[in-house]
Amino acid sequence: MGHWWHENITEPGKLPLLLALAAFVLTFAITRTVTRMIRAGKGPFRDITPGGVHIHHVVPGVVLSVTGGFGAVASGRQGVAAGIFAVVFGVGAGLVLDEFALILHLDDVYWTEEGRQSVEVVVLTAALVLLVLAGFSPLGVDDVSDEEQQSRFGVITTYAVNFGFVLISLFKGKTRMAVLGTLVPVVALVGALRLARPTSPWARRFYRHRHRARSRAMLRAYHHDVRWAGPRRKFQDLIGGAPDRVPPPPAPRP
Repeated sequence: MGHWWHENITEPGKLPLLLALAAFVLTFAITRTVTRMIRAGKGPFRDITPGGVHIHHVVPGVVLSVTGGFGAVASGRQGVAAGIFAVVFGVGAGLVLDEFALILHLDDVYWTEEGRQSVEVVVLTAALVLLVLAGFSPLGVDDVSDEEQQSRFGVITTYAVNFGFVLISLFKGKTRMAVLGTLVPVVALVGALRLARPTSPWARRFYRHRHRARSRAMLRAYHHDVRWAGPRRKFQDLIGGAPDRVPPPPAPRP
């Protein structure tokens, strides 16, 4: 175990990244627990509202992210300082991304359907960092052979091809596959080859006069959403808590 730790974590300089990931996940879990207790009126925790202004936890998160980020750049990848700043950055990033939906919508949507986007971003970020820790390089350069790594043309070509697949997946409305494809090329390739989402820029541009392709895209998107909407909702509720139920509008009076 000690040999594996030294060879795969300490020697490559991945210990700060591991500490940042652990701090990020732990901070998100603790933050969600505290906010759910505040929502339920349990425990000693309350919202911070000095002068009637609700201070969201994204505010200290930004401060910690900036402090940890600049400190990590200044301290390098080795030493105690690098580990401390990595933890500070991980805590700040966890606080910031827990309120990603608030930043995106510029509104307090924490306990709404839109607030689920924060959970998705946190899970996706943790998965990407975990892939980097496992040894994946951005855009799949880790799959390039030693001879190709020595050739600048080979590396540039690999970047360009994989980046093209990522862009196509993004234009086809497959955001998650595009992001994962930056680390795992086969994911971006699959996203680039499959039918686009019916509301994506790709579908609006290339399926405009292809009625059969547009119909197939709509049918596939419908079946995909029906199949995964339930499990995804349960997973998000388990991690981030169920959103507030919006009461139906009152029926019109006769």
